[in-house]
Amino acid sequence: MSATREVISTGNELAALAAIDAGCMFFGGYPLTPSSEVMHVISDLLPKKGGVAIQMEDEIGGICCVIGAAMSGKRALTATSGPGMSLKAENLGLAQMAEVPLVCVNVMRGGPSTGLPTRVSQGDILQSKNPSHGDYKSITLCAGNLAECYTEVVRAFNIADRFMQPVIVLLDETLGHMHGKAMLPTPEEVEAGIVPRKTFDGPAEEYHPYECGPTDPAVLNPMFQGYRYHFTGLHHDKNGFPTEEIETCRKLIQRLEDKVEAHKDEIESYEEFMMDDAEVMIIAYGSVSLAAKEAIRHLREDGIKAGLFRPITIWPSPAEKIKEHTDKIKNVMVVELNIGQFHAEVQRASSRLDIEGLFKVNGRPISPYEIVEKVKEVF
Repeated sequence: MSATREVISTGNELAALAAIDAGCMFFGGYPLTPSSEVMHVISDLLPKKGGVAIQMEDEIGGICCVIGAAMSGKRALTATSGPGMSLKAENLGLAQMAEVPLVCVNVMRGGPSTGLPTRVSQGDILQSKNPSHGDYKSITLCAGNLAECYTEVVRAFNIADRFMQPVIVLLDETLGHMHGKAMLPTPEEVEAGIVPRKTFDGPAEEYHPYECGPTDPAVLNPMFQGYRYHFTGLHHDKNGFPTEEIETCRKLIQRLEDKVEAHKDEIESYEEFMMDDAEVMIIAYGSVSLAAKEAIRHLREDGIKAGLFRPITIWPSPAEKIKEHTDKIKNVMVVELNIGQFHAEVQRASSRLDIEGLFKVNGRPISPYEIVEKVKEVF
């Protein structure tokens, strides 16, 4: 998207604005620090667009009503933080199995459990890969600046409708509460880029929503429009009715994986900063990438050719691109606000066990100075 509109805002407010511009007509959730502003802002904006925002009794109710709204054909959003994601886990699994598209913004804070509610963390990386039990392929995007708090939420809605499943957008407390300037596409540009979910318009007796190709998502017509089918969390047949037939069950679960795996090129997104001649590669994401860019400028002033690789799509990870870089660059360090959750993925993708790490889990951000000092220490 081209940046043609200048705004002064916070990351949480921009996430809410993005949902509105992307055609979201329903929000269901429960206020939870540090994500609450998403709910506050969208509660003001949605009624003006003819939409509905509901504060439920808890995070479980929040995800349940969003699933219901999405079943009716509406674009729907929920927002929370780590503890809320834990509560939403069961019903995120339902949405994966029934192939109900929705967007969930997770503004990460310290954990586990109640953790550090008002402090920054990136401790939900692995949770976002498998937010519920079972076999499926999660899709998770991660904003790295204020503008992406907007553009990645817009992208998430299009991806959710394309792949017919939940899409998680990770912010963190620093980005969510950061107040500054962002350059955004216009609402008209966003609207022009909306990709509506597919529907079936043939005779009702020929409609079988889960009868699709091995790498295709289900085609779920909005409820109450004359097409009969069934929603369930159980293994199901082509019409959504529960079954234990061996081959039907196998094909269903394999398809939930393959519909994403076979089309990763449509999802993958990353940024490369000063990587053309880099001899040191720093891998960082979210708000930490902002500190990493500043550190890289200082390192280059000191004669150290550092560069940044920033995954924007966290899951599926850009593993092939990570391997491409780590095959050529000896000195690699992952910087993140957890104890190496994405570091483990970089090791897997690169087939290397010598990947350095700089981690912090006390709720405080990582400064550019700390990154500079760590690079000079280990390389």
